[in-house]
Amino acid sequence: MTIQILVPSIGCTACIETITKAIQSEDTSAIVTGDPATKSISVTTELTEPRVRELIAIAGHEVN
Repeated sequence: MTIQILVPSIGCTACIETITKAIQSEDTSAIVTGDPATKSISVTTELTEPRVRELIAIAGHEVN
């Protein structure tokens, strides 16, 4: 499943790397891509969307 999420606190590629590590800590095969310009990420994962959102928040980022 691919999930698109707006993350207003993304400011740079390091933010995306932090989010990627958080998600991959629970789903090592997850594919995470992001764009600091649009403040959005795309996650292909077996995790549920609520869990992905929770992991992003745990990583210290706001989720819309």
